[in-house]
Amino acid sequence: MAAGGFCKLPNGSVVVALTLPSPVPEAVSVKVPGPTGGPVHAAPVPDAGLPRAGRVRVLVLAANRARALTRLRNLGLRSVYLRGNAEPPTPDEITAVLHHPDGLLWRTAPDNRSELWHPIRALLAP
Repeated sequence: MAAGGFCKLPNGSVVVALTLPSPVPEAVSVKVPGPTGGPVHAAPVPDAGLPRAGRVRVLVLAANRARALTRLRNLGLRSVYLRGNAEPPTPDEITAVLHHPDGLLWRTAPDNRSELWHPIRALLAP
């Protein structure tokens, strides 16, 4: 189950913050044919800065909590639920998601203050 929480803003919109398992598999490899049609070798794929294991913190800005979770489910994160308000977004997280045009951000958890927030398409891209 995802740990998370929400914060209602004065304009009526909601910021939802969830800590989820990383959707990127731990070991990604591609089968490459060997030289001169020899045996197939597994070559690692460059990680492009994506988290390989662990957890990610996802922020969503939406009109209400249901729409925030629907936005995540439409991106392929099907089993995302918000039960309770154990880990609401911090003021820094609220500021980050309000200043992003998509309103969907992520970074690895536990929070590394030196890591910047990334757009969600960088995490879920094929």
